[in-house]
Amino acid sequence: MAITLPTWLTLLRILLVPVLVISFYSPMAGTNVIAAILFVFIALTDWLDGWLARRYGMTSAFGAFLDPVADKLTVTVVLFVIVQQDPSVLMAMLAAVIVGREISISALREWMATIGQSTRVRVAWVGKIKTIAQMVALTLLLYRHDFLGLPIYTLGRWLLVVAAVLTLWSGFSYVRAAWPHMQDHSRRSP
Repeated sequence: MAITLPTWLTLLRILLVPVLVISFYSPMAGTNVIAAILFVFIALTDWLDGWLARRYGMTSAFGAFLDPVADKLTVTVVLFVIVQQDPSVLMAMLAAVIVGREISISALREWMATIGQSTRVRVAWVGKIKTIAQMVALTLLLYRHDFLGLPIYTLGRWLLVVAAVLTLWSGFSYVRAAWPHMQDHSRRSP
């Protein structure tokens, strides 16, 4: 199996996750900036590998499997780091909503694929907006410090609230799209 350039970029994203964590916890000054920059790089690489795969037909089954794994791994690890730094009820609940939805929708997609209905649970526009809000929020939360008088961390927290609401909305959209197939499948099961 030949590994395509988009898949190499996905593998790079996975390898950068521990580097991001190490940089965030490093005792040197400015490592939060490095962690935020790494996260932005990972997010942009996620966009780039998808664009390359679609534009140049460099898709593969391995890449299709690995890309969502890299996405969920990155977001989950960054949420854990942020909650560890800010163990408030709000941050824990937001992280639980986001991670819980990712696990649930991954399971839903897998189940829909087993019954031949995977096309029914495609990414909708609300999911794309959720991803953008989530990526910007996590970048701000990693950066942590005020910038040009702007309360970056506070902005990041509020944007993560928006991302969590969009997460619930997009999760509901997936379940709504899958619901008729769930009902039909349960009627046929003994």
